Parts: sequence; C-alpha cells; structure tokens
Amino acid sequence: MSKHPVSKSKPVKRNEPMRSALIFFLAGCVAELYLLVIRRFYVNGTAEQLVACDDALPYVMGAGAAVALVGLILGIVWRKEKTRRWIGWSVFAAGVFLGGSAWMIKAFYDSALTLLCVVVPVAMLLAILWNLYDRECAWSLTILGVSLIAMWVCRRGLDNLYLGTYVRIAAVVYLVVLVAAAVLANKADKSGGKLGKYQVLTADADPLPVYLACVLSVIGLVIALFSSAIAYYAMWALAIVVFALAVYYTVKQL
Repeated sequence: MSKHPVSKSKPVKRNEPMRSALIFFLAGCVAELYLLVIRRFYVNGTAEQLVACDDALPYVMGAGAAVALVGLILGIVWRKEKTRRWIGWSVFAAGVFLGGSAWMIKAFYDSALTLLCVVVPVAMLLAILWNLYDRECAWSLTILGVSLIAMWVCRRGLDNLYLGTYVRIAAVVYLVVLVAAAVLANKADKSGGKLGKYQVLTADADPLPVYLACVLSVIGLVIALFSSAIAYYAMWALAIVVFALAVYYTVKQL
C-alpha cells in the first residue's frame, strides 16, 4: 500500500480537463474534415459525384439514427458508471451529428454545409473553453459565440423567401433567451452561483461578463434584424470582442 495514496489522484484530476479538451478538439477536427469531404464531392464535384452523394445521404441519415439509438441505450444502461456513460453519450452525439447533418445537407444543400462548417469549429472551441475555463468565462464566450452564429444566419437568411419568416421567429426567441439568461445569471449570483441544486456559476463569480455578453448580443441581433449591411460590421465588432475576451481569460487562467 502506498504511503501517500492521495498524491496519486491529484495529477489525474488536473489532467482530466485537458484530456477532455483534447478529445473535443479531435472530434471537431474529424467532423470538420467530414463536412469538407462532402463539400468537395457534393457541391464542388462532378455531376456523377453529386448524384452519388445525393443517393447516399438517406443511408447516412439511417446510419446516424441507428448509431444515435445505440448510444442512447448505452447511455441509459450505463448511467451509473461515469466512464461508460460518457462513451454511450458520445456515441449518441456522433449519431445525431451524422444523421442530422445529412438531413440538413439533403434539405438545404450548400447553405446547410456552410452553416455546419461554421458551427462545428465554434462548438469545438466552446467545448474546450468549458473544460479549461471558469464557468462565468465559459458562459460569456458561449453566449457571444452563439450570437455570432445567430447574426450570420440572420444576415444570410432574412432575405430568403422560404426561410425568412422562420429566421425572424428564431431570432425573436433567441432575444427572449438572452434576456432570460441575464435574469438567471443575476439570480444565481444572489444564490452562491446556484440555480436550484445546479451550480451554474462559481460561488465567488463576477457575473458582469455574462451581463455584458447578453447586452452586446441583444444589440448585435437587433442590428442584424433591421440592416444586413450594418450587421456585417457588427459581426466583426462582436468577433473582436470575443477574441479580446478569450485572450483576457486565457491570461487570467494562466
């Protein structure tokens, strides 16, 4: 028996967030490569390649649904075992991405591929942030990252005859979500970072970055709803804010 049993567990605990971040990074790279391969043959390929990809997409949807079902069952069966449960839900997420992306590409073609090629690296970076940064940092950057995607969708989709109405409805719903997020952050701040039994912020967190992220996101999205020309510059301004905050949080974390 070791004389210092506790000392062996500490490196594992410290390395766990970095290991998870690395896994998300690799998963994001694989997903982005998958999308780029589809773009190469389905959008930029020959007519024969386009037809072959179009015929294959329904089978990919079916395979994704089957993989997601298997992952869901494993996640439920292994819900009391941390390592196995994580594997089950990872399989479920992979199936959802595989089937969902195939459905979106089949339904919306190049627009869906462009959106997914943007969403995947953003989601990868946010997952890394959630593993390495404090919760208030992760929340603020998540809100700003999602808002950038929402502004991009508004700028591209509001003038679309088929999707314009749905984009407006989704934007209004997201504005309500942003207001609710600020209210819930204030409530959590008054309760030691907790909402009910869930610890959504650290106990001594400063909620100001979350408030600022919500306010800037609301302003940017309102601009995107009324002027696609100004929205272009607003997106760049918000992207600069995201970059500056990421650098600040990284230095602070170090």
